Amino acid sequence: MTLEQLAKDISASAEAEAKATIKAAKDEAKTILAEAKARADSIEGDASGKADKEADQLAREMVASARQANQKEVLVARRVELDATLASARSMLGDSSLAGRASLLKSLVKKAGSLGEGKMVLRPTKIDKAALQDSAKGYSVGGEVDGLGGFVLEAEDGTLSFDLRFDTLLENAWVEQRAAVNETLFG
Repeated sequence: MTLEQLAKDISASAEAEAKATIKAAKDEAKTILAEAKARADSIEGDASGKADKEADQLAREMVASARQANQKEVLVARRVELDATLASARSMLGDSSLAGRASLLKSLVKKAGSLGEGKMVLRPTKIDKAALQDSAKGYSVGGEVDGLGGFVLEAEDGTLSFDLRFDTLLENAWVEQRAAVNETLFG
């Protein structure tokens, strides 16, 4: 064998070995790439599933929050309307030209007759002082009290009093009838 032939054989053997090494490296690279791709797909699937769950949870929370905010707005609006209704009733009762005011006062004076025993002092509101001086015979008329109308009936010794002012009567009626007013206004 000649030197030239030996060089060719060594070169061919080295080339074959290089091709085999390159092929093995390419095969290993394909395997590594496939494993990496499978792992990336798995991670992406897990992340996508987790993101979907979080998005669903967030959507439910946002809907619940919106419902709660709407309910609060409705309650606030109802409260404003109830307050306006009460204010309107106060305004009407505080108006000296209220229709039926005189008969209402007479009815309260009649009711007062069954409340107290002995000497009683009738203390009128400023707005009803003149009307009560005429219809409150049998009572001594005392100093004025604040209020939308009506009067306070007191024992002469101050040990007993009955508040028959429109303010107090309205507040009592409002507490007792609030549910009915709410039903009438809002169904």
